[in-house]
Amino acid sequence: MMGKGSVPELLAPAGDEDCLAAAIAYGADAVYLGAKAFGMRAKAANFDPEGLERAARQCHKAGVKLYLTCNTLPRGREVDALPAFIRDARDAGVDALIIADLGVMMLAKRTAPNLPVHVSTQFGVVNKLTARELYNLGASRVVLARELTLEEIAEIRADTPSDLGIEAFVHGAMCVSVSGRCVLSNYMAERDANRGECAQPCRWTYALTESKRPDQHFPIYEEDGYSYILNSRDMRMIQHLDKLAAAGVDSLKIEGRAKKAYYVATITGAYRKALDLLQQDPEHFVLPDALLEETEKVSHRPYSTGFYLGDYPGQDTVRGGYLRHWELVATVDGWEDGTLLCTGRNRFLPGETLELLRPDGLPVPLPVTEIRDEEGNRLEAACHPMMKLRLPCAIPCPPGSMLRRKNSEA
Repeated sequence: MMGKGSVPELLAPAGDEDCLAAAIAYGADAVYLGAKAFGMRAKAANFDPEGLERAARQCHKAGVKLYLTCNTLPRGREVDALPAFIRDARDAGVDALIIADLGVMMLAKRTAPNLPVHVSTQFGVVNKLTARELYNLGASRVVLARELTLEEIAEIRADTPSDLGIEAFVHGAMCVSVSGRCVLSNYMAERDANRGECAQPCRWTYALTESKRPDQHFPIYEEDGYSYILNSRDMRMIQHLDKLAAAGVDSLKIEGRAKKAYYVATITGAYRKALDLLQQDPEHFVLPDALLEETEKVSHRPYSTGFYLGDYPGQDTVRGGYLRHWELVATVDGWEDGTLLCTGRNRFLPGETLELLRPDGLPVPLPVTEIRDEEGNRLEAACHPMMKLRLPCAIPCPPGSMLRRKNSEA
């Protein structure tokens, strides 16, 4: 169940083909993604049947496993489409299905008996009894509920079959509801959270009303501003990977199938490097500041350690949105003879110093001495998204490297 060496598997999200390429390039041992149906991220691009086959080939060529989500709670006649969906997944070459519904799990075992089943966090596995029974029914892995402590995970690991994999989230958004089982979005927006369509009303701004003055709103204040009373902080466990491994976690899961490739690359790369350090000296693991800083360079809410250390994630009562201190300005298509071949994403100018993020190393500063277009003409600015650009760079860089910049207001 482990990834490289004796450290846990690093499992990264992929909402589209760009994210898939980033996850592979930046060191994921496995990738999880969704098809066009039965997945919990309806807003992600996801993968059609041909795209799923390509994804499986791409992963396996790189020695990376591919897990397909089938973790909605299907209703009514939707179940009629499940056998074909499962057979198509098997034929595409996926390495496991992630399933949240017991009936779907048993159908999958009958339809594709050799295809491993991972039980989704949506199932709410919080104890050894459930984990053991799911194993007896044919599950090869359980994705534990986010609400568990490290001590509780260790207890589950100690009293379940050794070949039952244990997976746990280590980074990303937290749901205000237990294991994501929430009906708030259904009630407020008629969008079913358990079918991949959550409107995230837990992160909206709310006010109070009084029955005799229904048109007058009374804001809920936290000191001088509105209070986001249901807005859970994000999870970050990169500095505690040794504790997760010691508790018996086999697979470390990064949340984010609705995120962009820059997020996937940055977070996957940071956790990959941290896990490599853990493998080198598991008894004296100390996270370098540079890797902790990497997690600050993507859009995120204030971080917490979730429930793992016996605390609560808490809410970010100040804002409903993200902290965005850094932005992607270009992606690297290649490098030749001291020149970066790039695709522009956001505007930047000669004279700026960007940061170069590579799959195979820590980020380094890159002064922009000049910018040229694809034909070699000098430009006063890189100002058109998706424009092909050429930048002087003495450092050889593989495709998939990225250029980013700290926001001026950060």
